[in-house]
Amino acid sequence: MHEITSRVDEVRRLKGFLTIAQTLQLADLGVTVIDPFSTLISSRASLGSGVFLWPNVTIEVGPEGSVSIGASTVLHSGVRIEAGAGSIAIGANGDLGREGGFTLVVGAQSDKIDVGNDVRLNGGGSITQSATLGNGAQVLGPIRIQDCQLGGGGSFRERDPDKRGAVLKGSGVARNIDLPAGMVIQAFGLFSEAPKRWQSYFHPQNDERS
Repeated sequence: MHEITSRVDEVRRLKGFLTIAQTLQLADLGVTVIDPFSTLISSRASLGSGVFLWPNVTIEVGPEGSVSIGASTVLHSGVRIEAGAGSIAIGANGDLGREGGFTLVVGAQSDKIDVGNDVRLNGGGSITQSATLGNGAQVLGPIRIQDCQLGGGGSFRERDPDKRGAVLKGSGVARNIDLPAGMVIQAFGLFSEAPKRWQSYFHPQNDERS
């Protein structure tokens, strides 16, 4: 077994990932890793206390990239975060990858993905190049996002749906969308062609669902 783990660790080091032992040692920083054998975390990544990583999560950071994940954010199985260059910053208390994983990728120095606190990015979607998602924003479904701005507001638990962060839900492609807080676009194709609606259109006040 020792020989096997030594070979695995050698490959991890070559790719810039923590060894299995170093991954386990994240517990000393308050980070929970359920399965250190399937979880790949770059030695350049910054993880806040309370971050929870389910199996099959990958966080890859190149020499010209940066990734930071805020306190108590949960990364479900199938989440991939990759910054070959550029930056990805995810705030606190987020929920990423439930129901199908999620992918965030930047590859150029000018690329920047900023994600606020209390976000939900679920259902197999992706964000590439650049985007800004404010506090409480949600992406629900297999949606490909590029150069979008989602306004910040309350989380999905906010009693008034029109005060929550902006929401994209459905499936398809969302490019160059600027969506204010409290609003939602539901689409199955091109989000640029779908109407913007207040979230109360879909959910009555005090409904916690999105």
